[in-house]
Amino acid sequence: MPPNPARLVAEHLSRSFAGRKVVDDISLSVAPGQVTCLLGPSGCGKSTTLRIIAGVERADTGRVRIDGQEMAGPGLHLPPEKRSVGLMFQDFALFPHLTVAENVAFGLRMDRAQRQARVDELLERVNLIGFGAKHPHQLSGGEQQRVALARALAPRPRVMLMDEPFSGLDNRLRDGIRDTTLDILKEEGTAVVLVTHEPDEAMRMADEIVLMRAGRMVQKGAPYNVYNTPVDKAAAAFFSDINVIRGISRGALTQTPFGAFLTPGHADGAAVDIVIRPQHLKIDFDRGGRGPNPTPQDGTPARGTVQRARYLGRESLVEFRMDFDGSVLTASVPGVFLPKPGAVLWLMIRRDRCFVFPAR
Repeated sequence: MPPNPARLVAEHLSRSFAGRKVVDDISLSVAPGQVTCLLGPSGCGKSTTLRIIAGVERADTGRVRIDGQEMAGPGLHLPPEKRSVGLMFQDFALFPHLTVAENVAFGLRMDRAQRQARVDELLERVNLIGFGAKHPHQLSGGEQQRVALARALAPRPRVMLMDEPFSGLDNRLRDGIRDTTLDILKEEGTAVVLVTHEPDEAMRMADEIVLMRAGRMVQKGAPYNVYNTPVDKAAAAFFSDINVIRGISRGALTQTPFGAFLTPGHADGAAVDIVIRPQHLKIDFDRGGRGPNPTPQDGTPARGTVQRARYLGRESLVEFRMDFDGSVLTASVPGVFLPKPGAVLWLMIRRDRCFVFPAR
């Protein structure tokens, strides 16, 4: 089957405030049922991009099309109510004086019987049957979020724009609400653009991640690809803690505590950063690192002294000072592993999970 045509297309969006470019040449294409996540730190332009797509903000340059119809472009700017977009925000924005049913029905342009049928259908889908007569203050945070979802879906928007809608929920509720929301949006065939600064949320929800920094797209792709092939050291660090081994490339080789690394493409004498995540730094428990034949991707074992160890519930983090150069590296170990400071252990590194970048 051919892929779904794009429901939402944004091309070369830019926006400046007081001479500072907040959104700089952002382009997106989102198919029906697809979730694209704008991910990045606060102030990187995520929410402004969302507001431009919604029609709340005017772009300085660029175009927005929904199902092929131009919503914004040179000389054109349709207001939000003309764009068939749904909006969900962190604060839910429910009307406190209206009941749950009245909140969901707000803005529906149909006769009373059709309106009631649509409200009943949505309250059932978000597991709020029997809540129609209640007011928002009588609901929990998770229930309020589900009402906000039902209200946003009621007019059957072609595009749903979500600006950190789950950040106000506690961790116990968040995963369940996110999964329910995602299931309903995909069933409805809604194109979704989600803004978040939380990498875990992006990895959990998105079909495509757009990593943003200083108003620009740094990297775009499926979560697996963005996580496992970061474009630079900052992109790798945004998704998890990292270890950085600094070295000098000489003859396309860089010496490290774990032996020589191939660093082709770097000038002779150039400083490079070899980046590895803590979960890929392995403690060799077999005879102090001189155990049975490390595989080629594990490289040469290196000795380090424990500085401190912390238990975080699912894993333990152990910091080592390396004999080779005095650098400090952190290893993540599943479960409980709390060696005492001063203990000497041997480490191995997953070479196939390392990234090499120019040092900055």
